[in-house]
Formats: sequence, C-alpha cells, structure tokens
Amino acid sequence: MTRAVRCCTERWPLSRPFRISRGTKVAAEVVVVEIREGACLGRGEGVPYPRYGESPESVVAQIEQVRSALEGGMNRAELLEALAPGAARNAVDCALWDLEAQSGGARMSPAVGALSPATGALTTAVTISLDTPDAMAAAALALTDVPLIKIKVDDQDPAARIRRVREICPNSALIVDPNESWNAEILRAVGPTLHDCRVALLEQPLPAGRESDLAGLEVPVPICADESCHTAADLPQLDGVFQFVNIKLDKTGGLTGALDLLQKARDSGFGIMVGCMICTSLSIAPAWRVASAAEFVDLDGPWWLKQDRPGGVSLQGGRLQPPSRGFWGEPHDERPES
Repeated sequence: MTRAVRCCTERWPLSRPFRISRGTKVAAEVVVVEIREGACLGRGEGVPYPRYGESPESVVAQIEQVRSALEGGMNRAELLEALAPGAARNAVDCALWDLEAQSGGARMSPAVGALSPATGALTTAVTISLDTPDAMAAAALALTDVPLIKIKVDDQDPAARIRRVREICPNSALIVDPNESWNAEILRAVGPTLHDCRVALLEQPLPAGRESDLAGLEVPVPICADESCHTAADLPQLDGVFQFVNIKLDKTGGLTGALDLLQKARDSGFGIMVGCMICTSLSIAPAWRVASAAEFVDLDGPWWLKQDRPGGVSLQGGRLQPPSRGFWGEPHDERPES
C-alpha cells in the first residue's frame, strides 16, 4: 500500500518563560511527521535541541533524507540503521508506532507489555524554572499540593534556591536539576543542603564527559544521568557513578530506542526516570508507555504551553491525566484536529 509522508515545523508559545542554566525558552519549536497509509495516519513529534547541535531545519533535513524510503515501506528496524538517535528519528519512529498501532500490528517490549492506551494517571514532576530564590519561592506557592517538584538551578547559590522551595513545599518530593552547570567543588558544598532538604534525586550535576569526577564523591542523594545518557550504548560508562538514568525519546531517537534503554538499564541495575523536552502532548503520549515503568516521571512539558493539542494530556495537582482515546498509539474513529 502506498504511503504519503508529511513533515512540518510548528511553534507553540509558552505561557511564561522557561529558564534553565543554559538559557531561556519562550516557545516550543517542534517537528511533526505524519505518515498516511490507506485510511491510517501515524503521527510523531520531535523537539530539536540546540544542546545537541539540532535545529528545526537540520531535523527536517534529516527526515527528508529518508522520505523516499519511508514512502517505500521503511520499518522501525530499518529506521534505526538509517538515522542516528535524535529528534528526527524520534518523530519518524513514533509516527511508525502510531501507524502500526492503528492496524493492530504494534507490540511493546517485554518490559512494558502489549502496546495499549495510556490509562489512569501518573504522578509527574512539576518544574520550577530558574529564577531568584524569592521568585522561585513565589512559584512554589502554587504547587504546595504537588507531590513531586523539580527545581532548576545553576552554579549561582543553588542552596538558597533549594531551601526556599523546600520552605514553601515541606511535603513534596524534590528533584534538583543543575543541567550540567556544577563542578565537583559545588557538588560537595551543596551536599548538606541536599541532605537537609530531603532531595529525592539529583539530575546531571556535572557536564557530560566528566562522569569520572563523580567517582569517589560522597553525595547524600541518588544521582540521575540525563545529558550523559542518550541510548543503551552509554550505560557501561555510567556504572558506579549514577544510580538512575533519564530516558527521553528525543535522546534515544524514538520509542523503539527508549524501550531498549529501559530494558537494558533495568538489567544493569539502574533506576528509571522518564523525562521530556518542552513539547506538546504528541511527544508525551509515546513517552507515557515508558513512564508507566519508571520510579520518577517528568512529563510536564505541555503544562508550559499557552495552548496544547486538542485531546492531549492535562495536569491536575501534579497528576498527569492521559490523552483522549485515539490521540496516539491506538485505533481511532476520529482523531482530534491538531
């Protein structure tokens, strides 16, 4: 059966600026792939990330390189050989999963089970972006009933920011994310604050490539690899220095790679966190399939948007509600308009 492939870029404005140690974002720039085969339409979304040298233009160019192969019937296994992990492969891989699911052909790995609709609700981290300690405390006032909060910090007095949020939210579990902005000296200095504030997880404190600097450091909380872990091939270098890995589909290059990383990380003894970029619900729906097997979930990307896709996920009191039936990854009678 003949396939038709459509690829486009989209810009989704944020409701307020999102700041991390590397800069500020005011809109989500995404690339969407649609693959139509007969009456079925598979959709996938990738988020180009400048940290990895990606732009909307470069991601579209990668997808165009495999357009003819896709239209000729390329499957997910062949895609793994054709494109490197990243946002382009993520968008295509998730579109292929969606397409397969509509015909009843998609199955998940044994780690998760059969591909099935996202049901129930997940507890997700709700992020407080980088700001002054007082501004972050003010943001925390709206999150006092949220069970899990993620705090973005940099190398400028992170302890003050962590303590101010903890004062406002004494009962929430905390994830602290410096986004590679610390060094070993800062980590040692902030250690007592991490302990005193009962931080549950510290995410990627040091730059990727400096994993050996963590060896021998006494850190009072578990450490999660984010930028240091893209695919299952990265796991050997993380052993002994990280206790968790953050699985993001834009890093693994899609749901196929994410499921592979999930299985191999579990086999290697790592705990699992599932995260996302600032994105729409079209990125969250496939990530949900992995998040259902994770100890920590950080899928609040669409919460930052002024407006999300119709039928997408919703966030209520730190609980992520699933998308509507037929949104992604299952047969549908009438899919919501994007």
